[in-house]
Amino acid sequence: MGQIKVTQAPIKGLYIVEPSVHGDSRGYFVETYNQRDMDEAGLNMRFVQDHQSSSTKGVLRGLHFQKAYPQGKLVRAIRGEVFDVAVDLRQGSETFGKWFGLVLSEENHKQFYISEGFAHGFLVLSDIAEFCYKVTDFWHPGDEGGLAWNDPEIGIEWPQLVGSYPGSADASEYTLSDGTALNLSEKDQKWPGIREGYHFS
Repeated sequence: MGQIKVTQAPIKGLYIVEPSVHGDSRGYFVETYNQRDMDEAGLNMRFVQDHQSSSTKGVLRGLHFQKAYPQGKLVRAIRGEVFDVAVDLRQGSETFGKWFGLVLSEENHKQFYISEGFAHGFLVLSDIAEFCYKVTDFWHPGDEGGLAWNDPEIGIEWPQLVGSYPGSADASEYTLSDGTALNLSEKDQKWPGIREGYHFS
């Protein structure tokens, strides 16, 4: 392997990507993507779009997925810190409904590859976070689905979160441990839980 180390996460289809960072008194240099290293790890996906967002502390985006045109995503934080989460929605998967999360930050330079068939979301833990991701399919209008970010059936352990499940994705009674209000879009506060959207067999 070259400049990029790829490790499979505890759920198959999720990968932690760690580039080599070369630093000195001037700053640092990092190779953020290398197709040969990804190929050696068995990841030969083709990316077709790049996205970038900026969010303030307490913003939670998700949990989102694509219904008919699923996307693989390679995500990272280039400024600040986020807690990034993927939930397995692949029918027939041994880990269906399970989640995995990790901190992505400008300090640790970690990236997270999320294969097709997962819901994805992240919580901003720093004052500001800039978040970048590469995707394997184009955006298709009307194809987005979602799950309640706080569904107890999934049981995501969001760091620094204070509040009690109100029976829906409503975030009005939640804060971070320092009192920062949780900030979700109106749409993200209306997604159903996994039992309603994906029935267990």
